[in-house]
Amino acid sequence: MADLSYFGKKTVEDINLCNKRVLLRCDFNVPFDDVGKISNTKRIDVSLDTIRYLKKNNAKIIIVSHLGRPKGVSRQEFSLEPVADYLSKVLGAKVKFIKRDVRDDAQESLTTLEAGEVALLENIRFYKEEEQDDLEFSKKLASLADVYVNDAFGTTHRAHSSTHGVARFLPAACGFLIKKELDILSEILNKPKRPFVAVLGGSKVSDKIGVIENLLSKVDIMIAAGGMAYTFLNALGYSIGSSVFEVDKVSLAKDIMAKAKELNVRFILPVDTVVGETFAPKTKSMVVSADSIPEGWAGLDIGPKTMQLFSEVICSASTILWNGPVGVFEWKNFREGTLSVAKAIAQSDAVSVVGGGDSTAAVEMLGFADKLTHISTGGGAMLELLAGKELPGIAALDDKK
Repeated sequence: MADLSYFGKKTVEDINLCNKRVLLRCDFNVPFDDVGKISNTKRIDVSLDTIRYLKKNNAKIIIVSHLGRPKGVSRQEFSLEPVADYLSKVLGAKVKFIKRDVRDDAQESLTTLEAGEVALLENIRFYKEEEQDDLEFSKKLASLADVYVNDAFGTTHRAHSSTHGVARFLPAACGFLIKKELDILSEILNKPKRPFVAVLGGSKVSDKIGVIENLLSKVDIMIAAGGMAYTFLNALGYSIGSSVFEVDKVSLAKDIMAKAKELNVRFILPVDTVVGETFAPKTKSMVVSADSIPEGWAGLDIGPKTMQLFSEVICSASTILWNGPVGVFEWKNFREGTLSVAKAIAQSDAVSVVGGGDSTAAVEMLGFADKLTHISTGGGAMLELLAGKELPGIAALDDKK
């Protein structure tokens, strides 16, 4: 596996920034409420350290980001203009919002940008060339600046023009957010405090195959829960009723459990489960043993004995990595298990790293975000990194000399 300590890549601190035009890739893919206001500014706030550092060092800052999935079409509901307004408030200085086409006349709008000033380009995914990592488009984007800084960890697993292609034409480094993400993940994967416990949830084994296989040689205990647990329970020959599982991954599940045994890794599955009569938010439910789910009933959450088991294991850990809900978290009646995991991790003294939308939501719902060591800003990027894959947005950056 590659060394994850930002792969020896340059950081923003390694570059001369004074009076340089810096193209800064951020991840401002923020949620909006029903009246079009930003409902959660966290994705913006986590990049402020890098932006302020660039301002302090007299860079001319040109921010590029995406919002939503406009699929190469300019759509007002995906405009970044509200983000420019928010940035202006928190930075205490007007952020110029550039609507002009980066392929043609955006350069003209940036000529008056002074040292320490900030401009924000319109949603980069309004251009179909962005997701194609188009060479000419990348070149046009690069022509706007002298230096490229990537601080959008959540997009580094995508080989797009603004995350990968542009780095072919400019000196390229990472910002403080990416550096922090990779430093922390490097620490827990390469030098974890033991015992190291991984809690993996989510609906499918297939979504986590690479992560499971890569982590097996690194952890002391692995907890497999959520929808994917039923594939493992089926592989053990247990009755799983109508629970969703992957028929074509049963053999793989057997191999994973055999590998865990071979490596002396304790592999933990739910011992009881909350089942529903139908797969619906308000279905009739009951708690049954995880090895004998009645026909016609489907597992939707972990049961009380499993909550206690998982909490005890988490309490014994010195390093905890959590990705994925352990139940159908989006349904209020079946989120208790996921909340119990979040609570146990928050109460632990371990180094704790959490990633993934539902896992993060559970922590934030309970107000425990400040009790964890780190909440990753990129679920998909974190998963690929944990699986030992190279992230294009990181690989494209310049190496330290």
